[in-house]
Amino acid sequence: MKVTLGSIRRADEHFGMIQPGDRIGIGVSGGKDSLLLLHALALYRHVRHWDFSLHAIMLTTGKEKPDTSIIEKMCADLDVPLTVRHTDLYEILFEIRKDKHPCALCAKMRRAMLCDMCNELGLNKLALGHHREDALETFLLSLVYEGRLHLFHPNSYLSRSNLWVIRPMIFLPEKHVIHMQRELNLQVLKNPCPADGYTKRQEMKELLSELSKRYPTLKDSMLSALKNEAQYSLWNMAPVPPNSPMPAKGTNEPCELEDC
Repeated sequence: MKVTLGSIRRADEHFGMIQPGDRIGIGVSGGKDSLLLLHALALYRHVRHWDFSLHAIMLTTGKEKPDTSIIEKMCADLDVPLTVRHTDLYEILFEIRKDKHPCALCAKMRRAMLCDMCNELGLNKLALGHHREDALETFLLSLVYEGRLHLFHPNSYLSRSNLWVIRPMIFLPEKHVIHMQRELNLQVLKNPCPADGYTKRQEMKELLSELSKRYPTLKDSMLSALKNEAQYSLWNMAPVPPNSPMPAKGTNEPCELEDC
């Protein structure tokens, strides 16, 4: 866990993600990324010695309600409360709308539901398990499909929800996430989405993998470019000071394709 916690601490310090008194909701899908984030942030409370609290929040998105007993036990062991909300996303997207490309709408609906849960539970931040490759794939998605240079920010303020969205694992390589899943024996839930593996994001994942074979340092170079504020201003590396005023309305709203 040393590499994982070190990566989270680096992101926290760079982007000012966590402040004393924060009440952080962790979006748990049951996948390897969100489960590692849950485990790591529960430990990070003790490493950081800061006064912040955690609450795991989970949406069910499949046709049938999943067995969440494994996640419930994990949260109990970590001393993190869990709230599960069952949704009708599957019915809306695949039975009513029958959309061939539901990813963008699904992402918006899930994000809105998670934000609503945070507000209902009195949480002021939502932590998501995006890692380094997620950021690079989103960058490629915006370039290829939106015709612009854009990506999600590691520390975003959503003005409509009055909520900060943080991504503490933004510097962590996916290969390390896979390694930690095996090391910690994290029990991953099967993704119930019929489109899983057939999305635009999957295309970008395969493209990034193919390019990385030819250019071994590509991912590190791309990440450095995203952090090079003087040139690109895509990521502002300055920490957000405690009790800082909220950004102007609309600032840092998420990319439409970020969760595809």
